[in-house]
Amino acid sequence: MDRLYPQHVPVYETDAEHERLWERCHDRGDPVIAVRAARRGFVVKYDLGHLDSKLTGQALRQLRQQTAAFRSYPTGDTDSFPHGADPLSQAERLGGEAGPVSGDLHAPTEAKARDLASRLSAVVFDGANRLPR
Repeated sequence: MDRLYPQHVPVYETDAEHERLWERCHDRGDPVIAVRAARRGFVVKYDLGHLDSKLTGQALRQLRQQTAAFRSYPTGDTDSFPHGADPLSQAERLGGEAGPVSGDLHAPTEAKARDLASRLSAVVFDGANRLPR
């Protein structure tokens, strides 16, 4: 699989749904990329832990750059920060955590979360972007 299209990104709410999704990905030997519907928004989750692998440094940088480019940050100063990137905090700029094994990236709507997950799935699913842990 090369990537997920937004309409194919799984969305889950409960712990039981979470468990089933992770088991299904484990059984297939695929990384997890999904959206968790939370009380205060949506969270794009990716996970390579069950594959005993991690993203390469270059792939992690690419994933973070894609996330930052996708997200706008309301700085109010479009001359200094035209892309709306938070100048101080990478975690805030990314809207969560993006690590080599897993990540949780926040989105305000299900549609935006699905779109972000779709974009990131191309990085996460590419076997050339992974190393053994």
